[in-house]
Amino acid sequence: MTETKRLYYEDVYKKEFTAKVLECREAKKGFHIILDESAFYPEGGGQPSDTGYLNDVKVKEVHEKEGELLHYTDQPMEAGTEVQGCIDWARRFDLMQQHSGEHMVSGLIHEAYGYDNVGFHMGSDTITIDLNGPLDEAQLAEIERKTNQKIWEDTQIKIIYPTAEELEKIDYRSKKELTGQVRIVEFPGVDICACCGTHVTHTGEIGMVKLLSVEKFREGVRIEMICGKRVLDYLNMVNDQNHQISVKLSAKMDKTAQAVERLQEENFRLRGQVAQLVDDMCQREAERYEGSGSVLLFVDGMDADSVRKLADAVTQTCQGCCAVFSGNEDGSYKYAIGEKDGDLRQFTKEMNAKLNGRGGGKPFFVQGSVQASEKEIRNFFEQ
Repeated sequence: MTETKRLYYEDVYKKEFTAKVLECREAKKGFHIILDESAFYPEGGGQPSDTGYLNDVKVKEVHEKEGELLHYTDQPMEAGTEVQGCIDWARRFDLMQQHSGEHMVSGLIHEAYGYDNVGFHMGSDTITIDLNGPLDEAQLAEIERKTNQKIWEDTQIKIIYPTAEELEKIDYRSKKELTGQVRIVEFPGVDICACCGTHVTHTGEIGMVKLLSVEKFREGVRIEMICGKRVLDYLNMVNDQNHQISVKLSAKMDKTAQAVERLQEENFRLRGQVAQLVDDMCQREAERYEGSGSVLLFVDGMDADSVRKLADAVTQTCQGCCAVFSGNEDGSYKYAIGEKDGDLRQFTKEMNAKLNGRGGGKPFFVQGSVQASEKEIRNFFEQ
């Protein structure tokens, strides 16, 4: 086993370093580079690995396997070569903010409700925490308030490596039974947890925590959250969306919810009026075609439900087959066809094949759409 000095534990803010290549192993997909020392954090403890460069060679991932630190690259590097390492600092600092914020949220929830963090995933957009107990929106809001209050106190975070005897006296969080040297990360007055990940040194560097949602998950809940710069990005996105809505609705940005509510009420009223007009039109058409035999109708601007209503109404009176077609914006047509006590299955199959259509239903009533022109549809029915 080849040992690598872990520079990220000595100085979490180390962005660049010089190292020597100890080994280069060919792998299934590229190469594994082992260095004598490295600032690249490997994937572990729920935290993704660092990325960056060794000279001009891209480091795609970093993993620890059987005690060895493996840097995954697409290009080989000769053993004995001195390299300049450079980690993607924006990515690393973002992950540090997320990880430290998660500890504070989990610690305050554990303190307030006694729940354990039983699952943790740090994604590229959000973090999720799985808890073994229930939380509602009001409780979530209170945890968010407390967490940010503690963040702004800008307390120094402590990292210690206690002896076995010292560890027995520490009440710390951990998802599993630990053996060997344990690394304890303490957020004073908030959380004490066994953790191998990278963290900021002062809580103020987290900036802010935003708890986005809480939903039932297994025996408890799943919380979705963001920290640091991700909160700023999220607020900018929400602000931009709200600005666009305010412009479209001619409403002030702090009045968009009321404007949307008024729009919903107006839409509900108009939909009722349209439904009544459709019902009236269906009744008139049913009376118009009473006893006329089979009918083929083309009506513009109807939705699928209105097409169905019209076909059904005329079918009840025409004493034949009624087919209603209404054009879509893309040039296709939606349809509904009915025949009292009829069997339209074979006819519909042939029509769909001829007119590039799809759809079906009951023997006496079918719905669907066709990719054909009005002329092509009329020609098919005339034949």
